[in-house]
Amino acid sequence: MSAAPSASAPAEGAAAPAGTGLLGGGAPADAPASERSLADRIVRGDVLVVVLAFVFAFLIGSALIIVADEDVRAAAGYFFARPQDTLGAAWTAITEAYAAMFRGAIFDYQARTPARAIKPLTETLTIATPLIIAACGMAVGFRAGLFNIGGTGQLITGAMAAAYIGFTVDLPPVLHLLVALVAGVTAGAIWGGIAGFLKARFGANEVITTIMLNWIAVNGLNYALKTTAFTGANKSQPVSPAVADTAALPQILGPQFRLHLGIVFAIGAIVFLWWLMNRSAIGFRFRAVGSNPRAAEVAGIDVGRSAIGVMVTAGALVGLAGAVHLLGTEHKLTGGIAGSVGFDAITVALLGRSGPIGILLAGLLFAALGTGGRFMETTQGVPLDLVQVIQALVVLFIAAPPLVRSLVGLGGFDRPGTARKRRGRRRTEATAVATAEATAAEPSATTGSTAVAETDAEDTTPAAPAARPAEGENA
Repeated sequence: MSAAPSASAPAEGAAAPAGTGLLGGGAPADAPASERSLADRIVRGDVLVVVLAFVFAFLIGSALIIVADEDVRAAAGYFFARPQDTLGAAWTAITEAYAAMFRGAIFDYQARTPARAIKPLTETLTIATPLIIAACGMAVGFRAGLFNIGGTGQLITGAMAAAYIGFTVDLPPVLHLLVALVAGVTAGAIWGGIAGFLKARFGANEVITTIMLNWIAVNGLNYALKTTAFTGANKSQPVSPAVADTAALPQILGPQFRLHLGIVFAIGAIVFLWWLMNRSAIGFRFRAVGSNPRAAEVAGIDVGRSAIGVMVTAGALVGLAGAVHLLGTEHKLTGGIAGSVGFDAITVALLGRSGPIGILLAGLLFAALGTGGRFMETTQGVPLDLVQVIQALVVLFIAAPPLVRSLVGLGGFDRPGTARKRRGRRRTEATAVATAEATAAEPSATTGSTAVAETDAEDTTPAAPAARPAEGENA
């Protein structure tokens, strides 16, 4: 009876090292299920991928800064004679470039006045405002399974409608602003609804239709700026009159800063996106269609009507971004009113995983890179193209999470089947070792059991057979 525990103990001891560590593709095999699931959630989560993507992007950006710096190249000419000069020049180039980016985007700690010190932050918030609103519109389409590329066209139409109301209609202050904003939202919703209708009615691919609608809006804007309706008496320059003061968004911190009331609309767009996609019935239908259109149709959801609703909602948000951008920052309608906001909003929505908090952080980050990059170019001579390279690298890494995890030795989490097979083989080997040890201990256990059985037999047999051991002894 005492041999059973000794045989089971080696099995437990052999099974203990069979699991793999965190870098080996999963949590230990004998770890609790909660610990394994926590490790999987951390490694597979979006936060870790985003953080690592920025780390790798800035590392590559640092290498580009070193290559472009003249002092580093000069010191590299005598690297083997005095390597510390090259390393010191490289470190100085990297730290000064990123310090200048911080000063131009967040806080200028070398400024002489407090107002000048916080002005970079206000500029970042000003640029981030239309970007966040437009990204919320893009996120609605992405989460509903529609890839909306028409942000530029929807933003242009929203800005055109808001501008026209702003400089042609005479209304009281608050009412004038509200009417201009509503006009921008309505124009963007109509422009996005066209793509949704073509998708629902004729099955047209929304990528192609929204791209074509972008070109229609761009060329339509260029044509409108050559007409009297949008330029007034000044037909020689493609610029509209400035919107009336009653239609302009008020500046929050005074005339020395460009930050305006549109930041409130950006926060409202974030809250609206959260409520729409997580708390409303129509948002549930949008997500159901995006997850599985056939299953949604079987459940009674009108897929075509949902597609139109998605594009109308997305266009309305992007149109609001165009209206806020014009009424709060530009005040005049020009051919470049959209800039790169339409396409940057796609990147921000993808970077933020189409979630409210993610979009807010991604929008602030992209705006900070833009404002900080311009200051870095002015003060340090680092080309602004470096910022665009960093943005592209961030998107590239985020689009390939397995690549990011493999670069830090966490690629096993992307091959759960392989890790499971590896753990299974190790368990099998551990079981085989335990079985062999138990088999080796079996003869002694059998001998002990035989002796016990003979003793019991001696106690229970009659007196006549009990003489046999004596005869054996005589023999």
